[in-house]
Amino acid sequence: MTTLHIIAPLAANSDWHHGGHWWFPFTLLWLIVLGAAIWFVARQARPRERSGIDRASDILAERFARSELTAEEYRERLEQLR
Repeated sequence: MTTLHIIAPLAANSDWHHGGHWWFPFTLLWLIVLGAAIWFVARQARPRERSGIDRASDILAERFARSELTAEEYRERLEQLR
């Protein structure tokens, strides 16, 4: 006699299939856990929005790189941002 022949009648006669509703809360719990995990991963994968000061600093750096600002003007305006 194999293990399957021993376990199959026990599984067939269990309350799992005959009115036992314990599967519902556990299924619901796992769906909530899975949904929370997907939400967390999606939230972390999204690029973070930069602040206005960071974007303004980048614009100043670009203008300085194109020689639209002198080094003194660049430092002065950058200091005003912070």
